[in-house]
Amino acid sequence: MLKKPANLLLLIVFLLLTRQSFAIESIAKTALVIDLSTNEILLEKNSTEKTYPSSMTKMMTALVAFEKIKDGSLSLDQEFLISKKAWKMGGSKMFIEVDKRVSVYDLLLGVVVQSGNDASIAIAEGISGSEEIFAIEMNNLGKKIGLTGSNFTNSSGWPDDNHYTTAEDLAKVAQYTIENHYELYQMYKISDFTYNGIKQDNRNPLLYTFEGADGFKTGYTEAAGYGLVGSAERGDRRLIVVLNGLESSKSRAQESLRLMDWGFNNFQLVDFYKKNEVIQEVDTWLGKEDKVDLVALEDISVSIPKAQLSSAKVTVLVEEPIATPIKIGDQIAKLQISFADKQVDFPLYSGEDIDQKNFFSRIFSAIYYIILGSN
Repeated sequence: MLKKPANLLLLIVFLLLTRQSFAIESIAKTALVIDLSTNEILLEKNSTEKTYPSSMTKMMTALVAFEKIKDGSLSLDQEFLISKKAWKMGGSKMFIEVDKRVSVYDLLLGVVVQSGNDASIAIAEGISGSEEIFAIEMNNLGKKIGLTGSNFTNSSGWPDDNHYTTAEDLAKVAQYTIENHYELYQMYKISDFTYNGIKQDNRNPLLYTFEGADGFKTGYTEAAGYGLVGSAERGDRRLIVVLNGLESSKSRAQESLRLMDWGFNNFQLVDFYKKNEVIQEVDTWLGKEDKVDLVALEDISVSIPKAQLSSAKVTVLVEEPIATPIKIGDQIAKLQISFADKQVDFPLYSGEDIDQKNFFSRIFSAIYYIILGSN
């Protein structure tokens, strides 16, 4: 495979180099930091190991409701009758009352702002008839969005050995929510909600300590420890932080803030190429045109540690010549961006149709190639 350096190092040379370090550790048992702007993993620690989601489960509960609101089978002003089971539920509460009707909108705020276990059960029963059937819906949705290490048995995160997830899966739930239900996601940044005369603050510490934070959920059980899924947006970057297994709410607040700071301050989003921009021309084999344009079908951007900007390398990987005929959109190469011990690959495609030469021209070109080694 031939390697051809692209002419992008000129861009990187002019970027500022800082003394901040790329490497970082987390005190959490499981941790994940993802830059959604590029889908890069900035930090990973035991992110595929089983953990208990506690109240972070409610992200999935809300997501099931969001999906139904989007498809029209549920509305925010619809009201659910509160059961005795929901009313009696222990732990964190919205303080709904048995046999009263409460709107879906209020119940969702009870779930995402107040972290109400009672509201979670009311949502589950109102949508599916029972919490057990709702858990089946949660698992079905989990499969749809690509969760691979999760099983949900209830809507609140109440402790159950068969109710588990991974940091990776929690990040997928967060990403899917933001990308597919951005307007409803705005509920997560509401700082307080008053229901039944009782005002409760949002439990997400990042909302109060980190500029740009706008969601998600915290959680705690004795088995799981203290956990958090958080998201924040600054400029053209959005990060997701997932933590679990911390020893206190204070350490959860400190660690989530520290990792958010690190993720935004120590990485530079570098825009390399725009969608459909010609990256390079490569040789064709027996084509009516001697060259074919390589393009990307999406913008190519990478979050690079600021300390590694000067050593970043960009390479086009391609096997030449490219056999014809070639159609627009055929994947024929890839772009590799490497820095430190990491590399990120992007597919490259043909930017044009290239037909084969006619029969006699192909024969002549083949003979010419055998003799002189050129197309």
